[in-house]
Amino acid sequence: MRSGVKVGVVGGVFAVVASGVAYGGYNLWNGITGGSADVGTRAAERRTGPVTAEEVTATARDFLAAWAAGEADRAGQLTNDPVTAGPAVAAYREGAGVSAAEITPGAPTGAVVPFTVKATVTYEGVSKPWTYASKLTVVRGESTGRPLVRWTPAVLHPKLTAGATLRTGEAKTPPVKAVDHEGVALPPGKYPSLVPVLDALRQRYGAKAGGEAGVETWIETADGTPGSTLLVLSAGKPGELRTTIDADVQAAAEKAVKEFPSAAVAAVEPSTGAIRAVANNPASGFNTAFQGKQAPGSTMKIVTAAMMMRYGIAGPGTAVACPPTVRWEEQTFQNLDRFTTSGDLTNAFARSCNTAFIKAIPPLKDKGVHDTALGDTAREWFGIGEVWSVGVVTEDGSVPESAGSETAASYIGQGRITMNALNMASVSATVKNGGFLQPYLVPKDVDGREFARAEPLPGAVAEGLRGMMRAAATAPSGTAREAMAGVPSPKGAKTGSAEVGGQADANSWFTGYSGDLAAAAVVQSGGHGGDAAGPVVAAVLKAG
Repeated sequence: MRSGVKVGVVGGVFAVVASGVAYGGYNLWNGITGGSADVGTRAAERRTGPVTAEEVTATARDFLAAWAAGEADRAGQLTNDPVTAGPAVAAYREGAGVSAAEITPGAPTGAVVPFTVKATVTYEGVSKPWTYASKLTVVRGESTGRPLVRWTPAVLHPKLTAGATLRTGEAKTPPVKAVDHEGVALPPGKYPSLVPVLDALRQRYGAKAGGEAGVETWIETADGTPGSTLLVLSAGKPGELRTTIDADVQAAAEKAVKEFPSAAVAAVEPSTGAIRAVANNPASGFNTAFQGKQAPGSTMKIVTAAMMMRYGIAGPGTAVACPPTVRWEEQTFQNLDRFTTSGDLTNAFARSCNTAFIKAIPPLKDKGVHDTALGDTAREWFGIGEVWSVGVVTEDGSVPESAGSETAASYIGQGRITMNALNMASVSATVKNGGFLQPYLVPKDVDGREFARAEPLPGAVAEGLRGMMRAAATAPSGTAREAMAGVPSPKGAKTGSAEVGGQADANSWFTGYSGDLAAAAVVQSGGHGGDAAGPVVAAVLKAG
């Protein structure tokens, strides 16, 4: 341990280890893990089965004490991946500039031990306290039988991922003060879902916003790209970055997603493509609304209906069959609760009849396009499958060529189709506007990037889709009617539920528009589209 550096493990049965006190006094390596025993003894005493409470406590104590003391090699040997863990613990101390650390463990829950780190970060004479929580898990070594800490970078900090490191120094980009499209400030504390978005915007546009860099601690990814800022030692001068977000719509989106454990929503202005809101719950971490890749369920019937009109299969007033079940390529598909109805395509759309849309396959097969028509329509009319230049990283939807029963599944938004809330908000925006305008957070003239393009919807197709979405939102039997009841007209919507393998309940999807705002939401395991995702979208649309 380096002299003059205070380190320690405190709380519970743990003792304080301070500068000048030998770490070995708290080491249970010999007594618990058998670290000093000969090979024969270790083999004879090799344990099996789940780790015991005593082993969990002792192993966590040893590891945390070694980490706090800066004993990187020893800490690494107490994990199941010492080759990776040892250098990572060393990099924590050196790269982050940690000059002091105390670690307080909480009560174990089984093999999981939570703990709190209270550190001091120092850079060029400037110091700042840094406190955060993390956890570790104790497992039994597969070959040795020893109790060991299961290594993951998140042990050192919950935001660390494989290949990433902690760095302290002058920030690579100046801070930014993000404002909405009318100049209203967007403080992260008030709009937590914007934190990862604003971090990404800062890295891309911070240098263009006119600020001055400060001294910070941040996560640096494996390729050297700076990520989330974890601590500010000395603030720089922020530059102002104007986004397309609308503060009122964003506030409504933040509130709406908090009603569910896992939900995401995005809102787009149809007439411009400007993104007015993005919200996720949980708010930190992965931006599901922009980067999710999930089957969108029956919200995809908007594109399927457009495909049917494009190829002359059926229009809004065309009579279509909606039997309880339909069979394609040795697989049977059914409607919810095996319902049946009669009438035209608009009625089938409003009631979300699966079988009516799957029955479009035979005539499209006669044209030789049944496996490709949906993807072609999605790309050429809705911009799905093109590369979007939003201003931050996004997943831009995928409707791949299909085959066999997968084709039938794709027509109702299952199979290998993947979308996210931003993609489906854009689909509704395209219908409302009569043509695709790529969603964006920062105007393209800021950096001269090119936007994705698509062909305008033919007038009759646009009008037909608006009529079908209006029926879903307003007709007595429309599946979106209840959720959209208080949303101002003109309005339209589509519900969806996507069955995902292993989940007891389907994911709830909903997309719609009102006036010059379109939105879409997905609620994990939320069930029917109108039950969970519907109220989220409605709340956002009302705020617009």
